[in-house]
Amino acid sequence: MNFIETRGNDGVKAKEVSFSEAILSPSASFGGLYVPKSLPKLEDDFLQNHINSSYKELAYDILKAFDIDIDESEIKKALDLYDNFDDASNPCPVVKIENDLFVHEQYHGPTRAFKDMALQPFGSILSSIAKSKDEKYLILAATSGDTGPAALNTFKNKDNIQVACLYPSGGTSDVQRLQMVTEDGANLKVIGIKGNFDDAQTALKRLLASNTFKDELEKDGIKLSAANSVNFGRIIFQIIYHFWSYIQLLKQNEITFGEKIYLVVPSGNFGNVLGGFYALNMGVPIEKLLVASNENNILTQWINTGIYDIRGKELQLTKSPAMDILKSSNIERVIYSLYGAKRTKELMESLNENLFFEMTQEETKELQKYFSAVNSDDEYGINIIKKYIDKDYIMDPHTATCLKAYETLKEKELKTVMYSTAEWTKFSPTVLNAISQNNEKYDDKTALENISKTCNVKIPDSISELFNSKILHDEVVEKEKIESKIIEFISK
Repeated sequence: MNFIETRGNDGVKAKEVSFSEAILSPSASFGGLYVPKSLPKLEDDFLQNHINSSYKELAYDILKAFDIDIDESEIKKALDLYDNFDDASNPCPVVKIENDLFVHEQYHGPTRAFKDMALQPFGSILSSIAKSKDEKYLILAATSGDTGPAALNTFKNKDNIQVACLYPSGGTSDVQRLQMVTEDGANLKVIGIKGNFDDAQTALKRLLASNTFKDELEKDGIKLSAANSVNFGRIIFQIIYHFWSYIQLLKQNEITFGEKIYLVVPSGNFGNVLGGFYALNMGVPIEKLLVASNENNILTQWINTGIYDIRGKELQLTKSPAMDILKSSNIERVIYSLYGAKRTKELMESLNENLFFEMTQEETKELQKYFSAVNSDDEYGINIIKKYIDKDYIMDPHTATCLKAYETLKEKELKTVMYSTAEWTKFSPTVLNAISQNNEKYDDKTALENISKTCNVKIPDSISELFNSKILHDEVVEKEKIESKIIEFISK
């Protein structure tokens, strides 16, 4: 299967590229993104045939349906990394918490967040391609909290790979920050920036498109790629677990074949819910994708009105920081799927230049066939966390936003799967606020130990060990110095 560009072709880049080419060089013409030329259709018999499959078997067959140009042995080697999750046979369990509500727990990997589901195998495949081509790559990662730790973990000490990870100083939880700044791989560089995630992501996209930066890398024989979900190598693995959601409900006898379900996804950069959109179009019986946002409610505004407007908007720092985003990259791929390359280029250029675009009423109605959206605030999230702790289920603040969508957006009495994108351990001060019903500021270590004792839950060793690890990356720089710091790193 070949990949094409969301904003059309500039006459310089190839009109179509292979999967390996798209993930090695993810920046497309006019600043666009790569998407599959078409999606494979996997109807009921595919789901029925995988009712007893392992996650790895399901993943292998979905990747095979995409006909990607990666050697089978490398695909299987990448998928074997799921064996390192808490339960190799079920790396992302689907757990019932209400009669019609299930939590898809995506945080059972090495960094305790959903980014491991995609970045573990993606990192293995990208590294193997680079090695087979005898090429060296700099992987850029911009993070709102979870992409960074997962990218650093998967690429650590990999041959032919260096990683530069950008995170907003003060914009992540302490655990997320420690997961990054204590990483000891010789090929890793972590840079805090004085700004927010949008600033980090803008810097990443600018560098990916900068010929000057690429020329500087070429002096050291290094090519450029990215670990963010601008890279379809991430997205392809984010499609798989939506199939798993449906199959698990079938396996638990909660639904029958063909019965539709709702998916609720807490959304920031829109990659997770994009995977659900692709799964729906590939044949999973999904009634609708329900998008949950926090006080940075730009996605709610877009889906409900067709207007994407960030003029004069200031990013709100919330207790669900991975969703503190105003410019969501992956809406571009949805826009392309629904309206084509010409319209995508118009809308995205308007957003980049004017910080605003407005779709037509017809376009908005088409979007709303697939998505509904709602946002909530920190107070709502804390109340939800407390409600479910009292029911012996602990969730993090991002997961808690999903309940607002579950409570308000469902139009039919259908079973619902909501996505838990991070373990509570990554946001323990907020969880302790919910338990204690106060607004005190707790440090992560105190909060973790308190919750562990109060709720009788174990803190994973990978989390507790962070507090005794040496900080190796302590630089925090102005946005303007990002490029020079990265060049300094690769020149060593």
